[in-house]
Amino acid sequence: MKNLTLSSRAPGVAQVTMSRPAVFNAFDEAMIAELETAFTQLAADPGVRVIVLAGEGRHFSAGADLQWMQRASTASREWNLDDARRFAGMLACIESCPKPTVARVQGAALGGGVGLVCACDIAVAADNASFAVSEARFGILPSVIGPYVVNAVGKRHAKRLALTTTRIPAAEALAIGLVQQVVALEALDTALDAAIAELLAGGPNAQGEIKQLFAQLEVGPITEEVRELTAQTISRVRGTAEAREGFAAFLGKRPPNWIAQ
Repeated sequence: MKNLTLSSRAPGVAQVTMSRPAVFNAFDEAMIAELETAFTQLAADPGVRVIVLAGEGRHFSAGADLQWMQRASTASREWNLDDARRFAGMLACIESCPKPTVARVQGAALGGGVGLVCACDIAVAADNASFAVSEARFGILPSVIGPYVVNAVGKRHAKRLALTTTRIPAAEALAIGLVQQVVALEALDTALDAAIAELLAGGPNAQGEIKQLFAQLEVGPITEEVRELTAQTISRVRGTAEAREGFAAFLGKRPPNWIAQ
């Protein structure tokens, strides 16, 4: 791939690295297509348990490539709609990936770069990271990334970030839930590998079920339909081979068979 580097970080762990450091890993139509292809392929690979999304160089991602946005500003409504749908499809591909996804964030994450962080399940950031939902500065809005930002930090924080375009430091991003862990830059990979180790300890089918179930849950009343959904899900999963192995391993005081020995 021209704009991405795919590598194996550890057994069962794939890393997708955005590789346009000269433009701070800003993405355009080509990178969007490559990201969707990469996550689709890795999701279907039985040897992959966890996917890491990273950015090469000093910064995670500056968001949308400004030359791409300038082209969009002079293109037809139909071109813009098709283009936006491709961007939306790429983010949905990351968010709906059946395997755990982890964003490794250093330096700046701006605009769509924030959307990429929010589309991942977990984000581990260096203490030099900063985040800005910056679209309004260019006379546009964070439309496609908006649902992911709202889901990550809640509506009021998301509106403040989008309306003010303020750049927040890693500590504030941690406080509002945009990232889950902040460490010194030199400790970023150690912290990331510790988070990955925790993910690899869980059953892969169970993790896929968690993502599928939680995608259907909303903050609010726990209705009869929600209770039935959760009852149906656990009753089905309890009878799987993975569940039987998990309980047998625990009672037998041994690692389950999904943990590499």
